[in-house]
Amino acid sequence: MRLPAAEQLPPAWPSSRFPAALPAGRRRLLAHVLNRVGADGAVRDSCRSRVLESALALALVERCGSGHRDARDRMVRYLERHRGSGDLMDAAVAAAVLGRSTGRPARHQVLEDIVSRVPDFTGPRKRALVHAIFTMLDAATAHDDVAPHAFDVSALHPWAAVQAVAVNAILGRAAGGAPAGRDDVTLLVSTQRPGTVWEGNLFIHLSVLHALVDVPGMESVVDAGLRTALTHQREDGGLPFVTDTDTWCTVAAGLALGSTGAPREVLHRIARHLVRVQRTYGGWSYTDRARLADTDCTTMAVEFLHQLGPDVYRDQIRRALDALVAVRGADGGFPTYGSGTPSEACMTAAAISALSSQGRHPHLIQAALRFLADRQMPDGSFPPGWSSSRLHTLFRAYLATRPHRRQSPPVVHDMSGRIAGLVQSAQNEDGGFGQQGGAPSDAISTAYALIILAGQLDPAPAARATRYLLAQQRPDGSIISVPDMVGPRPFPYHVPLLADAFTLLALGHLTHRIRPSRIVRPGRRHSSAQPAERTAP
Repeated sequence: MRLPAAEQLPPAWPSSRFPAALPAGRRRLLAHVLNRVGADGAVRDSCRSRVLESALALALVERCGSGHRDARDRMVRYLERHRGSGDLMDAAVAAAVLGRSTGRPARHQVLEDIVSRVPDFTGPRKRALVHAIFTMLDAATAHDDVAPHAFDVSALHPWAAVQAVAVNAILGRAAGGAPAGRDDVTLLVSTQRPGTVWEGNLFIHLSVLHALVDVPGMESVVDAGLRTALTHQREDGGLPFVTDTDTWCTVAAGLALGSTGAPREVLHRIARHLVRVQRTYGGWSYTDRARLADTDCTTMAVEFLHQLGPDVYRDQIRRALDALVAVRGADGGFPTYGSGTPSEACMTAAAISALSSQGRHPHLIQAALRFLADRQMPDGSFPPGWSSSRLHTLFRAYLATRPHRRQSPPVVHDMSGRIAGLVQSAQNEDGGFGQQGGAPSDAISTAYALIILAGQLDPAPAARATRYLLAQQRPDGSIISVPDMVGPRPFPYHVPLLADAFTLLALGHLTHRIRPSRIVRPGRRHSSAQPAERTAP
């Protein structure tokens, strides 16, 4: 995600082609993100409430009998407000838990919609998961379309394995089958510790409690787990997907701030925090509370630390790259979590960018580029990743290919051209971009697209996207946008700071392309002998 080298860019654009409000808007956004950097270097923003976890918690409270009356009433009010949601899943889940089920046809529509928006390799598990969700809400449908291998945990990372075991127990109980086996119960109970949400994941935490609720002797475990979950109830009455995404927010904000000339003291403060939370085996997770590292956070941390000080953070970068190479797939791609799990396009693009920053492993990079090209679909896009927006993987893949176009096979150059062509054809009349083709514009998708547009010859599409983004800015500098990240796929969750960070990153890429200009900052003088700064116009 870091800025490209000057020789990788086409000729600079004149500032006159862009909105006059750009410099002020960029400064406000920069100041806003800088203000979010804590004294310890972390950049934190809470994960907002979500219907799914709120409904699962309410169903558990109702099932466990009396108690938690205030928490229950607040959840009911939250869900009542979302019962008429335009989102199919949210509306069906809220209606089901509130006793106003939309019926089997609507739930079947939800099921097919969800399965259509996930990678092929996870489709059977998602089908089972949707059935389990409605079973937990006492609105189950027949689940004879669930494939047996949906519960095979042999090639799953720990989070997915626990979720699969919980889903199997929930569906098995609903079908009148044998209760969960001793090994499965032992695994589920191992995730429960009073006061702590395992790996920071409330969705899995609540699913485990639903799997254990009818197991003899588990009453105290379920009660303690429910109390723990309710400590994360938000002011609006709902519960979030995860306790926090502090590390993910920190690396995203760090890269964005680094692209826009933030004070180096602040950047090093962020880096020192990342050094403190790096896992012993080299990677980073989305939250300081989780042990399982992921490729996304690890690669972004590598890029940030390299951009800031490759010598200062040499040991941390080396350990991270060793951890990254260790999970590489035999197909040349990289997975999100752990060796032996399926490679994915977006994570492979992220790995290419991290490896490229070091000038190491050229053979791994070329194999990863071939994997990426093989996964590109006829329209230029890629299979679904960890964002609701197809533009997320597109911009990551575009940046990954840029340093390697000349020395790579023609298929890599073609891949980059097809990405640019798709983006240029997808711009809406208002200048913005939607999450999918034909969708209304939103800020974070537009930010992703602007990073790609900043590398093209014609400045007009980038200028139009910039105008749209500036129109989504609040007076305090923050950006108004829709939820974008998904987990578990394809359920979106909302951390507003991410829109701020990715918009700032996009404006950093844009500014890098605009012809340098002199500006005089208050309290400083610039003589004609001083070099011009590369800044916003």
